[in-house]
Amino acid sequence: MFRTIYKKTKELLRNIEWRFNLKHFESYSYWENRYLEGGNSGTGSYDHLAQFKAEIINEFVNKNNINSVIELGCGDGNQLSYMSYPQYIGFDVSDEALKLCREKFKSDISKQFFRLSQYSCEKADLVLSLDVIFHLVEDDIFEEHMRLLFAASSKYVIIYSSNKNVQDKIQPIHVKHRMFTEWVDNNIIGWTLLCVIPNKYAIPTGRSYSSFSDFYIYIKNQKPSN
Repeated sequence: MFRTIYKKTKELLRNIEWRFNLKHFESYSYWENRYLEGGNSGTGSYDHLAQFKAEIINEFVNKNNINSVIELGCGDGNQLSYMSYPQYIGFDVSDEALKLCREKFKSDISKQFFRLSQYSCEKADLVLSLDVIFHLVEDDIFEEHMRLLFAASSKYVIIYSSNKNVQDKIQPIHVKHRMFTEWVDNNIIGWTLLCVIPNKYAIPTGRSYSSFSDFYIYIKNQKPSN
């Protein structure tokens, strides 16, 4: 009995602390400082998780004759090193991350990198958001990201993220899960959820690193011909 009460009280206090810290969190500062201090884009952009994402997206790009790709939240560029895109533009909020990308791909003229605030109505066949949405803890930034995802695409949007409103019992301050499909249904017109591809390394998998993200692929509805 005492052990159960203690456990529930501890979980409640942890949740209160997370919500308090959330009110004082600022995404840009967190990610800029993370890269400046030698951090990276996280486990999802490395090793078997990065390879899994590349297998799905590279196959999609090839099968659907994708000529141009925009990614919102390109991070340090490690995930991009697994990808095969004809033309690519990466946007990010972190100047340090963009610096890393430009250095990594300095000899590749098919790739460009810009600060998110520099976006100026560029369009692509495919727009990506990979392991980004659950890091957008501020509601206004989340909505800006979602609207831009669909506005920048002429054909497809691929989102790789968790899709739930329930938060985990133990959760970092830079993570906030969202049921983004519900937001899309209520706010974005002219798009259809084409398919959902489950993560083969879903939690728990027994691997050293697993993921709570799955693939959600949207297609733009075609206008009826006259």
